[in-house]
Amino acid sequence: MTALLALGLSSAVAYADTVSFTFTQVTQSVSGQNGGTLTYEVTATAPNSNGAAVNLNGDSINLGGPLTLNDTDFFLDAPFFLNPGDTDTFDVFTVTVPAGTTPGNYSGYFTFLGGATGASNDVLGTLNFAAVVTPEPSSLILFGSGLASAFAALRKRRFDTI
Repeated sequence: MTALLALGLSSAVAYADTVSFTFTQVTQSVSGQNGGTLTYEVTATAPNSNGAAVNLNGDSINLGGPLTLNDTDFFLDAPFFLNPGDTDTFDVFTVTVPAGTTPGNYSGYFTFLGGATGASNDVLGTLNFAAVVTPEPSSLILFGSGLASAFAALRKRRFDTI
């Protein structure tokens, strides 16, 4: 009886669900006036010490509006699993910045889910990222020339009163 119990418990091997994820470029920029799409790429590595393959089954995402995140790349480009020692680089998601978005820093996170089986939804890793929406360069030139004109007018007025 003890032998059967020991055999039953030992057959439930616990695999290490270890994968490291690294963004190729964590922070990306786009013009707020024109908008655009940013593509984030990740490198996933399963260490040699893993006892078996680790499945990449899904994700969880968060990003504040008005930006939107599309994770279709993850489901199209990511491998279904990583064997011990495997490394793969793939597009994981895109962020769409609508035209006219207020300049600023927008941050979010992407969580990879998976594990020892195709039905596992363990958290394998979470990566934070940033999308920087910048003002249009021509807007900056216009703003700067307006400030310079206002300064020149004030200076001329000041000297005319002397």
